[in-house]
Amino acid sequence: MRRLLTDLCRELHADHADLTREWGLSTGFFDRLRSRFSLEVYSNWKVVGWIETLNDLVYFLDVLKQWRREQDLAEFTVQLFDECQEKFFEHGYFDDLFPSGKARVSGLEKRLSDLCRSLARELTQESLWFDPVVPIAWCRQQKLVRWEAWGTLKDNFEKAEVPGTLSIEDTGAWCQAPSDIRRALRRSAGRAMFLVEPAGISVQIGTRVSPIWSGWGRQGQWQWVCHPPTIAIQNPRDPVTVGPTIVYGKDRRPRKVKLTDQRQVDRIARAWRTIQLAWPEGHSVLALLTSRIIPLQAKGVVSFSYRHRPGLSFINCFDRDDLDLIDDLIHENSHHHLNLLLRKYVMYRGDHNQQIFYSPWRRSLRPLRGILHATFTFTMGALLFERLSSWAAGRGGAERWKKAGLRNRDLQRAQFRCVEEIESVRYSLQDLHYADHHLGWLTGSGTRLVAQLAEAIDQVTYESKRFRRDVERSPFRSALRTHIEELQHARRTYGSVRLSKA
Repeated sequence: MRRLLTDLCRELHADHADLTREWGLSTGFFDRLRSRFSLEVYSNWKVVGWIETLNDLVYFLDVLKQWRREQDLAEFTVQLFDECQEKFFEHGYFDDLFPSGKARVSGLEKRLSDLCRSLARELTQESLWFDPVVPIAWCRQQKLVRWEAWGTLKDNFEKAEVPGTLSIEDTGAWCQAPSDIRRALRRSAGRAMFLVEPAGISVQIGTRVSPIWSGWGRQGQWQWVCHPPTIAIQNPRDPVTVGPTIVYGKDRRPRKVKLTDQRQVDRIARAWRTIQLAWPEGHSVLALLTSRIIPLQAKGVVSFSYRHRPGLSFINCFDRDDLDLIDDLIHENSHHHLNLLLRKYVMYRGDHNQQIFYSPWRRSLRPLRGILHATFTFTMGALLFERLSSWAAGRGGAERWKKAGLRNRDLQRAQFRCVEEIESVRYSLQDLHYADHHLGWLTGSGTRLVAQLAEAIDQVTYESKRFRRDVERSPFRSALRTHIEELQHARRTYGSVRLSKA
């Protein structure tokens, strides 16, 4: 990430100086900020997300310059349409550029410009608050009387920021605007102008100006009320923090961001400790890769995470019980784990966005990357449920199980989920084997990973033999039978030509 930031700053200077001036993007300040970042922060979810957003901006600046030189705009638009579907499947960029869902040339240049302007403002605003001393020092060095930067203080769903607040530093700390500024923000629809001056940083809402940080160097101080991050787990390496809660509407779309109730923080902490006791090896990876949790209050919305924000997990804490919470923590951490491996190793050749593989989890056709992610994460889920089942069956297990907030039925469900995931993972391992040996899509690294997953699921299968018969006699027997029949039907429907006999 450090090398990527260096390259992006160089490219902005060399290739996009005209466009960055047009949108007031102070690339010189980004250079200064880069030099002040410590090596450790390049794995922080907030800093990595900022760098990835800058990377996206540079990509769209390249696209915009190509557009202005292109002769065949229709063909260019179709190519961009296809590339955005593959490259930005986690973002809303595709909808920004192609709101109709079609590759329309009309208005595309304006939509590209608007997107670049929006990303430039987002990047500038976030860059001010990693350390407010840096932009003030840069302003003095440049002999600027004032540096003005447009921004917003609306709620932010991707970063889980409450309206009228600023996320500061990279720790999860935040500060809140005074009540009069919050009222002014409601009248301005959240729009704000940040004013960086040699003596401090303020925000202007309409005609009202409010100092946020005043002073020079480390002698400066916050003028808004600041709050430390909410810590759920005090890890030896870094604390695990809990951010605000994102509230969804009945249409399963985010509606607002609110402060998180302490009861949810306590539930997360208890689930975390349960993983530590039941599966120490899995907990060590969890503690290494998950650093911040955002609760979701959302009926019917599954937990999720972003490739470009490692360590940040969005967990549905309201529509899911305590066993689900344990599962979701491991599941999202497994996405962080695989995303880290995919940054380091090339596991498959090309994007291969073709949706040809049946997913036992989504019950629909998915591309190769989706199957790889699902197989990896649900293998970890099978391991988790096997360890939980063993932990509960051991001496003193009933009491430990109760202290974890789990019931007897949860033990039956954990055993069922273990067996269910074994069946699903084995199904997808066959497809990954076909993608490797028949299509040639996996690299050596991808082949080794799939082999390791197969070895892991073989071990879980062996360990689960002691309770599989219990599952087949439990209230979950019908669900297990139905699941196996669905997989058999899917194989007959989608997989007959792809089954590997190697």
